[in-house]
Amino acid sequence: MSKFLSLKDPPYWWVFYFCSMYREEIIEFLSNYGLSSYLSNLISSAIIILSISIIVVIINYVTRRIILSFFKRIAKSTSSTFDDLLIKNRVPRLLSFIPSLFFLYLIVPTYTDNLVIIIEALTIVLFIVTVKSILGTVKDYFKQSSSLKHIPIDSYIQVIMIFIWFIGIILILSVLTGREIGTFLASLGALSAIIILVFRDTILGFVSSIQITVNDTVRIGDWITMKGSDADGTVIEVNLSTVKVQNFDNTITTIPTYKLVSDSFINWRGMEESKGRRIKRSLLIKPSSVRFLENEEIAELKKVKLIKDYLTKKSSEIELHNKKENADKTMLLNGRNLTNLGVFRTYIEEYLKSHPMTNDDLTMMCRQLEPTSQGIPIQIYTFSKDKEWTKYEALTSDIFDHLLSSVKYFKLECFELNQYISN
Repeated sequence: MSKFLSLKDPPYWWVFYFCSMYREEIIEFLSNYGLSSYLSNLISSAIIILSISIIVVIINYVTRRIILSFFKRIAKSTSSTFDDLLIKNRVPRLLSFIPSLFFLYLIVPTYTDNLVIIIEALTIVLFIVTVKSILGTVKDYFKQSSSLKHIPIDSYIQVIMIFIWFIGIILILSVLTGREIGTFLASLGALSAIIILVFRDTILGFVSSIQITVNDTVRIGDWITMKGSDADGTVIEVNLSTVKVQNFDNTITTIPTYKLVSDSFINWRGMEESKGRRIKRSLLIKPSSVRFLENEEIAELKKVKLIKDYLTKKSSEIELHNKKENADKTMLLNGRNLTNLGVFRTYIEEYLKSHPMTNDDLTMMCRQLEPTSQGIPIQIYTFSKDKEWTKYEALTSDIFDHLLSSVKYFKLECFELNQYISN
């Protein structure tokens, strides 16, 4: 970069003239007081460096005030929060260093070209830091926006920063050593194996982040469950190396990004975006309590509004069938009969249909599962309209509170494990 700073061409000639005259006058002034030539040159250099430093500080102070005032004025006049975030991430402050560096580019070559190398390296670092602050602003803006916060912006920013730091380090080494950039790029081929080993997780995370984003596997805000990692909560961050999950007990679980591609996990987003949340739970009925219903018991159950029509229709249908088959009803086993468990299942279905918080548009049924040693499972399969966890659990409890209380009206019993204490 310094090779382009020719002191013979405008606008640098006046800087050279001014600084040279300023230096010579200081040396002459000191020599008149009997100081040696070496000491006069040393003191004059110190004074010039101090003067340049003061000028740089003044330039930086003035430009910072101007730029910061400009950004604040824009932030007040706009409704967007992006400009406010630019100020928060100190982007105007970093931009204020540019005039100071430009001044140094004008002044320093008049004394030594070696310092130009340092200034060039500092300029590259300033550029990297400025880009990092701008990207940090973009990240904060995405996380504040309801429509953009689900995008794993951390992964993209990390990829960009790795690339920028890679290019920046090569440029800095090229400036400091005076070698061409191609020399450093050629040497990287021999170090590729070491680079792959060191950045293995980063490379895997980068590939996984692309797959996750393209396939829309995980978003920030998703509720995921991953048993192998003890993760059960909301995704709060997705970056190149890790995915952070805030569990429902407010602990943080960190999962390597590539595990979301290689291992299985549950994403509850589909449930949250659907029309309802599934309720799938069973009552265990004691088998010995299941029996046929007598006519008097059927008449009593007709008082239940939800199953009155069903019992009337079903009783007529069964009666006609038994007459047609000439069934001997002195024994209930003959012909067709209503059972207390079958009527209870019908009652459950009608109760679920009538409940205002269950979704009729989705699957709704009550089914009998294979008997077990704990009894006969009567499974309720339906969907809650409200998917919020607390309200979902409250609805589930309300339904089963009611059903458990209803069992006795059908002369049924729920299974209970008898515990005996032996001496």
